[in-house]
Amino acid sequence: MDQYSRIFGSCRLPGPKHDSVFLPPPGRRPPTYITVARNFQFFQFEVYNSDGTPLTVDQLHWQLQRIRDQSWKTDKEPLGVLTSDHRHTWGQAYTTLMRDKLNRESARAIQRSLFTVCLDAPVLKVSDARVASCLAAQMLHGGGSHSNSGNRWFDKTLQFIVGEDGSCGVLYEQAVAEGPPIATIIDHVLDYCKDPVPVRAPLIPLQLPKKLYFCFTPEVKRDIEHAKQNLDILINDLDINCFTYREFGKDLLKRHKLSPDSVLQVALQLAYYRTHGELAATTESASLRRFHRGRTETIRSATSAALAFVKAMADNSCQAPERLSLLKEAVEVHSTLTEQALNGMGIDRHLLALKLEAIADGFRVPEIFMDTSYAVGSYWKLSTGQVAARTDCVMCYGPLAPDGYAVCYNPLPSYINFAVTAFNCCQETDAEQLAKSLQKALDDVGILLGNGGGANQGEQS
Repeated sequence: MDQYSRIFGSCRLPGPKHDSVFLPPPGRRPPTYITVARNFQFFQFEVYNSDGTPLTVDQLHWQLQRIRDQSWKTDKEPLGVLTSDHRHTWGQAYTTLMRDKLNRESARAIQRSLFTVCLDAPVLKVSDARVASCLAAQMLHGGGSHSNSGNRWFDKTLQFIVGEDGSCGVLYEQAVAEGPPIATIIDHVLDYCKDPVPVRAPLIPLQLPKKLYFCFTPEVKRDIEHAKQNLDILINDLDINCFTYREFGKDLLKRHKLSPDSVLQVALQLAYYRTHGELAATTESASLRRFHRGRTETIRSATSAALAFVKAMADNSCQAPERLSLLKEAVEVHSTLTEQALNGMGIDRHLLALKLEAIADGFRVPEIFMDTSYAVGSYWKLSTGQVAARTDCVMCYGPLAPDGYAVCYNPLPSYINFAVTAFNCCQETDAEQLAKSLQKALDDVGILLGNGGGANQGEQS
């Protein structure tokens, strides 16, 4: 996939009107260093020896210890929070920041690094039931300006996060890649950690990691304060509920010759219907990796077949055989839509391209884009995605609509990890309620498939 070559050494760049992406120039020597963030400070860390060999595990550990010794005190200004602000606001602040030569050099060093490693301070202890959700929040946004959010450069494509309390995860920026390549990298990293290749450290002196300094003018300090306020408001508004459903996993669904992803999408429709009494426009990302530089297409999961199934589940006079038949039909319809999207036969990216082309060429936007049905059908109250990984993990992100949800999941052989998010400011949505409804929907699907279901509720966290 073309995306793999864009993950390392890349970064999103803010602009006054629109963003751009920095990619390592083709044909040139790639960067040989990473960025390490600790206590709101950034360091340039060379990860290759002078002879071109990568640093050994012992050398990496030694250099990280040296960074730790240099950064024991937290900086007063959490510069990284600037990168969390609204893109237009950050674009203006970026222009101000880059007026200073020292700031330009330090920012560009971060942007051009292979990736960033964030060494986080410990976070407040929570109950066991909330550990996974709080951990997901730490990885997604750092916990706020008072916590580890200043320990990020949110524009950086790839950031590995490791906390003093043993928490760890990955944060990635979506401008150059989708979730599946990141999940593959995580699998590779953890496989290597289980069985590392022992290499003796060469007797080569290592340079002290270079601290990246910034000049904080009154204007930059003002921008940081505004970014801190905006970030904390966003974080307080985001509700994250992670849980593991343990009644069955993808192996059971495969034994019934059903697509695990399609079954979970139909179960999501049932959960949403039971929570809100209707279906909503649902988007699921399908990878276009079969095409050169392909990104994603939309799978529209709210189908007539799904509606027929959820109504049958609400009809007490409908018997199990009919419900099972409608379930299989809904799954089959979704599987067909998925295959069409994977083959470039979806509608949403084509329509978007036509709309943008019309705007760029100065033409009148076609009437279809002004139609109420198109607006309602593209108002994604349910943003979903399967990011499958062999690792026991799950990806999470925020909703696309203020009154919507985001649901991401990782189906493993005997259980399924879920992350559900919603905004607290909306009284109509509740991440915990949808999570509970989803568990009940999965129990009912399992019963239809002869699994029993309901013996052990999903582990809320």
